[in-house]
Amino acid sequence: MKLGSLKKIAVFASNSFSGSHCVDFLLEKTPARVIGISRSRELSPIFLPYLYQQKRPRRFSFYQLDINKDSRRIEKILDKEKPELIINFLAQGNSQYSWNEPLDWFETNCLGMVKLLDILRKKDYLKKYIQISTPEIYGDCRNFKENLYYFNPSNPYAASKACADLFLLALWKRFRFPVCFTRSANVYGSHQQLYRLIPRSIILLKKGQLIPLHGGGRFRRSFVHINDVIKGVGRVIEKGEPGQLYHFSNKPTTIKKIVQLICQKMGRPFAQSVAISQARAVQDRGYELDISKARNKLGWQPQTTLAEGIEETIKWVENNWAELSTRPLEYIHQK
Repeated sequence: MKLGSLKKIAVFASNSFSGSHCVDFLLEKTPARVIGISRSRELSPIFLPYLYQQKRPRRFSFYQLDINKDSRRIEKILDKEKPELIINFLAQGNSQYSWNEPLDWFETNCLGMVKLLDILRKKDYLKKYIQISTPEIYGDCRNFKENLYYFNPSNPYAASKACADLFLLALWKRFRFPVCFTRSANVYGSHQQLYRLIPRSIILLKKGQLIPLHGGGRFRRSFVHINDVIKGVGRVIEKGEPGQLYHFSNKPTTIKKIVQLICQKMGRPFAQSVAISQARAVQDRGYELDISKARNKLGWQPQTTLAEGIEETIKWVENNWAELSTRPLEYIHQK
C-alpha cells in the first residue's frame, strides 16, 4: 500500500493529539480524501495541526460521532466513502484518572471498540486497519520486544486497551482481519494536551509556578516526538504486515532529566522550579521498548532529539501564549 496511491482514508479520533498530526501528515503525503471521526467537537486550531495557521483542507471532512452511541451512523458514512485504510487513535485516555470512573474507560476502549470492529470486519473495501495501541498494556517493561500476547496492565486504561487488542487478535486469527498494531511510549510535541508533562511544565515555568515532581522524577520514560511516531505510522501503511506489531520509541531517561532540560532551555534554575512529592500509587516505573523490528522491517528510527523536540514545544507555547495561558492545565474527563 503506497502513500501516493491512496484514495480514501478514515482516521478515528482525528482531533486527538496524535490523530490530528496524522491527518496533517496524510494531507501532506498522500492525494487521498481523509475522513476524520471524533466524539468531541474540533478543538481550537492551536491544538489541530491540520488547521494551525492555515485554511481548512478541502480533502478533509470531519464528523462528530461517538462509537458508543453512533455506530450505525459511522457505518453509513464509511459505506458511502469506502476507505481502503482506517487508522484508529480512538481511546478514552489518561491512566491516572481512569481509576475514578473505570466503567467509562471500558465502555469506550472495550465495548465501543468491539461494536465498531464487528462492523468493520464485514467491509470488503477495507484493505488495512492500523490500531494505535499502548505499551501500558505491558506494565513495567525494560528493553521489551514486540509481544502481542503479553499483558500486565496496572490501571483501567491499560486493561481496557488490552481488551480491544485481544479482540483484534481474535479477528485476525478467525477472519484474517487486516490489522497492524503500533505501540509508542510517551509521545510529545507541539499541539499536545496541556496536562501532559512537557507542555504543562513549560507553562508552569512561564507562570512562575513550581513543577510537581512525583517520586522526585526518578521514574524512567522513553519520550518520542510525535513527528517520528507519525512517520512510523506512514511506514506501517506502506510496509506493515497484517497481524504484526511495531514499536516506536526513543532512548529512555528520567522525568527529572526531562524537567531539568526544560528548565535549562527556558533559563530557569531547576532546584527553585520544582516541588518534590510522593510517587502516585501503582505507577509503572517505565516503558522501555525495543525498536529493532521497526528499524529492520520498516526502516524506521527516531530522528528528533529530545532537545530539539522540547525547543519546538517551547516555541509553540510562546507563539500561542495569549490563548494557552488562559486554559486549564488539568485533565478534564469527558463522558
